[in-house]
Amino acid sequence: MKYIKILAILVLLPAAGMGLAVWDVHRYARQPDAVTTDRHTVTIRPGEGFGAITARLQDKGLIKTPFKFRLYARFGGYHTQLKAGEYELSGQMSPRQILETLKGGKVRLYRVTIPEGYHLRQIAEAIAAAGFGSAEAFHRLATDPEEVRNAGLEAQTLEGYLFPDTYHFPRGLEQRAIIDAMLKRFHAAVSDQWRARAREIGLSLHEVVTLASIIEKETGDPAERPLISSVFHNRLRKGMRLETDPTVIYGIKDFNGNLTRKDLRTPTPYNTYVIRGLPPGPIASPGAAALEAALYPAESDYLFFVSRRDRTHQFSTNWKDHNQAVREYQLRRRKKK
Repeated sequence: MKYIKILAILVLLPAAGMGLAVWDVHRYARQPDAVTTDRHTVTIRPGEGFGAITARLQDKGLIKTPFKFRLYARFGGYHTQLKAGEYELSGQMSPRQILETLKGGKVRLYRVTIPEGYHLRQIAEAIAAAGFGSAEAFHRLATDPEEVRNAGLEAQTLEGYLFPDTYHFPRGLEQRAIIDAMLKRFHAAVSDQWRARAREIGLSLHEVVTLASIIEKETGDPAERPLISSVFHNRLRKGMRLETDPTVIYGIKDFNGNLTRKDLRTPTPYNTYVIRGLPPGPIASPGAAALEAALYPAESDYLFFVSRRDRTHQFSTNWKDHNQAVREYQLRRRKKK
């Protein structure tokens, strides 16, 4: 019996030691193991081994006990499940939190804001400025007829359909994926109710986006969008030219900022002082409010508006009153200057 007890102790001692070791490793994983509380960007490359990843975390000061870190990762199966990408990690994170972040692919996201009224080249420049490839490459992609066909749009380019909003993208994301995200946001914004409304007022979706883009560029005070929309609807209904400067500007290659009378008389597909009806496509990316205004204009008899030079407009129902407003808000102020 004495020998049996001794044998049992000899058997249980290693098991107890192993249990204590496992407990110690799990306890280690729940507390930060860093030499710094700073935040660091860590990039994991596709196919990179777990040993190299551990060494990089140690070099950044995010762990100081690599042996226990590797041991815990193997206990939990993390060492084969870490995803490539760029991560923002903090010295205040525990080893378990670090591994969960890397396993979950919770990569660092970069904010990209596209304001309402941006046109394709401005959007391309914003994407490039955020570090997602070149502006020229993005613009080529957004004007590629095949890309437009794949998007299922009745348009010549993606102008007007890359929805203005704030996006968060991981570093290295392909430009095509960025475009897909913006198109998805556009389709989410345009509800079935809005599509039905477009049919009700006799406009295609492309015409709605085109009109909304003009409203977006003409609006200084957001409250005026429905009124500005009513002017364009009224003019279209009467067969009048829209005569809106932003469309003329869009049609001028390398516009220098000075719109002249000659520009207003020069025929282009977008010169609404020359053509009747809407131009062939949008001139910018309208936001949800401009799209709604295009679909639901205010009820009015207005046919004209002129800037008061304070972001608002003076609206008129006839040519005489409009000319008076032009003299009041444009010509007299120029003379005063």
